[in-house]
Amino acid sequence: MPAPEFRRPAMLSDERAALLPGEPDPADRNDLAHTTATALVAGGRAGADDADLQRRLVQLVDVEGLDLLAQLWSASPAETLPGALWRLYLLREWTRRDPHMIAERYRLGCSRAEVSEVVAGVVSPPGPQEVRDLTDAVLHGVFGGDLDVALDRAAAFLHVLVAGTALDADWVENADAGGADRLTRRAGALQSTAEDLQQAAALWRAGKLD
Repeated sequence: MPAPEFRRPAMLSDERAALLPGEPDPADRNDLAHTTATALVAGGRAGADDADLQRRLVQLVDVEGLDLLAQLWSASPAETLPGALWRLYLLREWTRRDPHMIAERYRLGCSRAEVSEVVAGVVSPPGPQEVRDLTDAVLHGVFGGDLDVALDRAAAFLHVLVAGTALDADWVENADAGGADRLTRRAGALQSTAEDLQQAAALWRAGKLD
């Protein structure tokens, strides 16, 4: 069976795309978020053997832009499919923008989060390219593998970064209390996102992530 043709996310109709600008009705926004996320994942999994389709899904932000995905999914709760997809694409975009810092904090965190390091599966020692490769691999898992495993892998990656960021905060606390506070708050935000992704994985396994 040939893979479905890939267009814009969930092949938006003109009517639905017109809902994006401005402030759409919350019910319309929610409906659009779930429709696009479900169609995107279903289309990708139906075309799991189509390497070109898989590549375009992983690189969706590169083509469509983060702003479009933000309008589609950023308001969706973490325990929903669009909310989970938003967090994964945002993580990929972050690794593109600051791979050197992420790689350094990941290396710092490996000594404190050894189990998560194994689950994340990053080449050791990781460099900028390795952290970029990890988020691509996670998205490949969403569309061509076990979605819950992909979500757990992203969560494990973040858990290692939490440990590294917290360690970095400890090191700079005496010299830069304000910087240490910012790092501590960043670690808390990363921990929250990791927990969101773990919850989404559990919901997927239970057949309740939609």
